[in-house]
Amino acid sequence: MPTTASNTSTGAGQSWTALRHLRHLLDLLDQGAPAEQFAPPAASARGPHLDEPDAALVAEATRVALRIRRTLGQHRRREAELAALFDTAGDLARLRDLDAVLKALVHRAKLPLGTDVTYLSLNDDEAGDTYMRVTDGSVSAAFQQVRLGMGEGLGGLVAETARPYSTGDYRDDPRFRHTTTIDGAVTEEGLRAILGVPLRLGTRVIGVLYAADRTARSFTPDEVALLSSLADHAAIAIDSARLLDETRSALVDLNEASRTIEAHSDAMRRAEETHDRLTDLVLRGADIADVATAIGGVLQGGTLIHDADGTELARSGTDSGQPSARAVAASRAGGRAVPADGTWVCAVLAGPELLGSIALTGRAGRAGLGDADRRLFERAAVVTALLLLQRRSVAEAEDRVRGELLGDLLSGAADPACLPARARRVGVHLDHPHAVFVLHSTTAPRQRLLAAAARVAHSRKGLAGLHHDDVVLVLPAERPASGPRPGHGVGARAASLAGELGQALAGPVTVGAAGPVTGPGRFRDAHAEAVRCCTALRALGREGSGAALGDLGFLGVLLGDQTDLGGYVRRTLGPVLDYDAKRGTDLVHTLRTYFDEGASPSRAAEALHVHVNTVVQRLDRTGRLLGRDWQHPERALELQLALRVHRVQRPDDSAPPTA
Repeated sequence: MPTTASNTSTGAGQSWTALRHLRHLLDLLDQGAPAEQFAPPAASARGPHLDEPDAALVAEATRVALRIRRTLGQHRRREAELAALFDTAGDLARLRDLDAVLKALVHRAKLPLGTDVTYLSLNDDEAGDTYMRVTDGSVSAAFQQVRLGMGEGLGGLVAETARPYSTGDYRDDPRFRHTTTIDGAVTEEGLRAILGVPLRLGTRVIGVLYAADRTARSFTPDEVALLSSLADHAAIAIDSARLLDETRSALVDLNEASRTIEAHSDAMRRAEETHDRLTDLVLRGADIADVATAIGGVLQGGTLIHDADGTELARSGTDSGQPSARAVAASRAGGRAVPADGTWVCAVLAGPELLGSIALTGRAGRAGLGDADRRLFERAAVVTALLLLQRRSVAEAEDRVRGELLGDLLSGAADPACLPARARRVGVHLDHPHAVFVLHSTTAPRQRLLAAAARVAHSRKGLAGLHHDDVVLVLPAERPASGPRPGHGVGARAASLAGELGQALAGPVTVGAAGPVTGPGRFRDAHAEAVRCCTALRALGREGSGAALGDLGFLGVLLGDQTDLGGYVRRTLGPVLDYDAKRGTDLVHTLRTYFDEGASPSRAAEALHVHVNTVVQRLDRTGRLLGRDWQHPERALELQLALRVHRVQRPDDSAPPTA
């Protein structure tokens, strides 16, 4: 009996111990104790105070308590995240400024995730990339300014695919397209783990929201979901702020436009009436003086009109002198009237061509012009341009007669005996020495170049016209050729003409010269030499300059000779020329560029816009065609000379044109 009672007492004590352990587990759950505090009850349950069933019961209860703790922790964390998400949504809904929206978004994203850095990039549709817009926790200037191409790095991949991506250690993650710029910025910032989610409006991605740590770790699905939810709210807020800014801007622009229309309606009507009045003057055959008087009357000032050479054409109500060349150039460059020393100056233009200038003086010039009067003044310049073009058309008709004489003189088809008499009727004396100039411009139309040449010919008693698609100018020689360099004086005049015509046409004009010659029979040969000189100048990269063959050194001697230059080119470059012709390659151009760049493959590659290995391969092929000694100094000199001669040859000739 005592034994039975003792056993009963022992069993009751063990059950009581088990119940205390269970109560302790409930207390731990209620207190939110850390997981390590749940272990002692289970350990003691396995001691001698409990039998095996009770110990198993306590151990199972401990495991259940730990699961309940994890579940409660997840719920509390989710509750905190949802609270942060709702707070963020509320903050974003109240913001109206786009910068404030972006800063609040990035800061709010950092709080629930607890990361070191959060940042946001926006897509640039025009540039086709995504750029860093706002950061929180960043310390690197390079990182804050980095741009990611679509598909580059983690962010570029998110922007391109519209899918979230994360990495535990970006530097060693081969899934992403690494670039020097992106990797350098990430390394300077010290980031390792990065999570990026798209900012989406419907199916369109407008940017990427990131969270990053400076230590390697993995991002949980809950963190991805939370950041994605923030991004979805943020995209709507960003779009709302952007639409609000655009609406405000549109309203401001609309109000400003309304005020502008109202303020200028009368001025525009006045401008139209003035324009019609001035145009009517031109149509009725009025001269430049009538236009000057009308302009001064409308704008209440004195008017002064000059041509492109600075020659005064008309004045009305002013004693002022010619406006400064700097003021005319400024007006020409900007296409608007400009003030200068109490005078308003407007260039008279036909497209980019300078026809002359108008100066407005007196009270209007000193007091300044309002926008409406300034437009009136500029319209007056347009009408003046029409009148000057009309006058020029008459002059061009007269020049046509001179052009026909020039064509007969250069072609040699007309009777030489009749040419001197025809020339004297237009003021040209062929028994005096004349120089021949061939003109070329890559920027100005041929008719504009011809018109400029005709003005020079008219002012200097010469001839100008087209011959075999070349603009040709024949002028009296300033002095006869003498000394060991007979073309030197003509070459200096060619250089002067190149500068003069280039300034008049606002673009480079190349001038090849020959002569001087006397008598109708020698102009044809002089023209052929001037053509060769102009072609050589262009081939040598001397666009916009002027010279005679005597100024071109050894190349000029070659081009002036009657030697078989085509045969020389074939003997020197024949294998390469044949290879290019057969295979459609351009080894000749590569070889020429290689020599032009100082025999440097790397600089030649830059000039050709290819990889240096491509240049090396082409030069290897050229070496096999020309022989191993092709780079020896003597052979290289021959090749360079042949390349230059080949460059100046016309496409339809085997050699440069001769007389």
